[in-house]
Amino acid sequence: MSKNLSELSARKGLEDNLFDRLGQLARQTGTPDNEELERLADEFLIGTANTFGTASFYDFMKPENKCKKVYVCNGTACVCAGTQDAVIDTLQQNFKAEEIGHMTCLGRCHENSAFHYQGKNFSGDAINALDFNQINSDNIQGKDTYNVKANGNEILTKTFTSIEEYYTPFKEALKTDSAEVLEEIKTSNVRGRGGAGFPMGLKLEFCRNAPSDVKFIICNADEGDPGAYSDRYLLEERPHSVLFGMLVSGYVTGASYGVLYIRAEYPESVAIVQEAIDAIKKAGLCGKNIQGSGFDFEFKIIQAQGSYICGEETALINSIEGQRPEVRVRPPFPAQQGLFNKPTIVNNVETLATLHYILENGGANWKGLGTDKSTGTKLISLDSFFNNPGIYEVEMGTPLSQVVYELGGGFKSPVKAMQIGGPLGGLVPVSKINDLEIDFESFSRNGFLLGHASIICVPEDFPIIKFIEHLFDFASYESCGKCFPCRLGTKRGQELAQKAFTSDYKIDRVLFNDLLETLEKTSLCAHGGGIPLPVKNALTYFEDELKHYFN
Repeated sequence: MSKNLSELSARKGLEDNLFDRLGQLARQTGTPDNEELERLADEFLIGTANTFGTASFYDFMKPENKCKKVYVCNGTACVCAGTQDAVIDTLQQNFKAEEIGHMTCLGRCHENSAFHYQGKNFSGDAINALDFNQINSDNIQGKDTYNVKANGNEILTKTFTSIEEYYTPFKEALKTDSAEVLEEIKTSNVRGRGGAGFPMGLKLEFCRNAPSDVKFIICNADEGDPGAYSDRYLLEERPHSVLFGMLVSGYVTGASYGVLYIRAEYPESVAIVQEAIDAIKKAGLCGKNIQGSGFDFEFKIIQAQGSYICGEETALINSIEGQRPEVRVRPPFPAQQGLFNKPTIVNNVETLATLHYILENGGANWKGLGTDKSTGTKLISLDSFFNNPGIYEVEMGTPLSQVVYELGGGFKSPVKAMQIGGPLGGLVPVSKINDLEIDFESFSRNGFLLGHASIICVPEDFPIIKFIEHLFDFASYESCGKCFPCRLGTKRGQELAQKAFTSDYKIDRVLFNDLLETLEKTSLCAHGGGIPLPVKNALTYFEDELKHYFN
């Protein structure tokens, strides 16, 4: 991370944003023109190496993306469902091979066969229903449907009422000392819903106490975990819950700017959230001197350009600044020194969405739900192997068996494991379903990770060694490349698994264990450090299936 580059990018702030400009240059052909990159470098005084380096990193700006017309999902849920070869075969009847690219998880895990065309996402039977010679972006609809249900209190899934009614708790908060509002959030003990489960109130307090006239709230809407689409649900069906959470976060920290970093794979989300921002701006609930309180808060949407590592908060901050999204060394933490070197809060979509209930009903009420350490409710994403795929809101502490067999209706076909919490989450064999509850502690005690709480099923006939190779391949492709253990180790893991799966080669178990330990202990962030967890789970619970590939 370059502090100088952060300062140079800050000269034009969020309105004339470097990363935004790079994305606009790529929109027409799939990659920015070299002369345009040079002009942009001169304008921002950062040097051509920076604009070229940044543009070459992202899936939808790199030169290899030039002239791509259609993109096929290669996320884990679609891979395990085995639907994507047929999608590619059909697309090849309408497009040249070089016109077909890939996207990693379009959030259509509930029905698979997912692809992206002319700015819209499609899944299910759409591949067989579309006439690619007769459609354009104005007359095609990629709308999907899935189950949405709560097993108790409807909080995150509660039906939206109206702007006037919904934002009443925020207007009341503006009449209250912001320190008191923060105490309610701390009392709730709400923890981050994106991965590590860090207490939200503490993070907000760190930023509040950081001295600065300029602070930022960032909504991490780059939901890159294959199998997860709960953030997409909130962005598209409950966008005001997210905006409400950002406004409150801004109020308690003293931040005046909110950035929604929304992944390119969710184009519909961008349009829907912008409509919601326009609506509250018209109602006088954002902008300057909101409700005469003296509190200012402006929103800005920045569309990501295809990079899983941007889900890591410091890589995301670098991305907004127009730098390569490499992970920063911490400390300093973003709450003290983040976007443009200013104090910054980064929370994911679901975490922000919890604040409406907390302000409306009090922190103690939220804390009264769930378990002592994992409070409130959690959204679960179920993939297409369930009889009832969809989004389910469950109280923390709910048995996993209830989610699988009652809410999800059990499996459509035989399943041997579930990856829960994304590619860095644990690989849970079906034999462990009765041992787990939906909370951070239960998963940790049993050697797994709750994370985003997305559930991807691994069918009986899907080789575990192939699943390991897929995980390493994903981790290698999506590595930011800053630290050697992750950049090299994930690729070596992929090569070992692929060689064992496709030939008589036997993996040296001692060497493999050493590789996993090196990744886990010496990687700079949770990307390289987290990928050993599901691999170790696989080695533990599927030893009989895997022993053929090791010596």
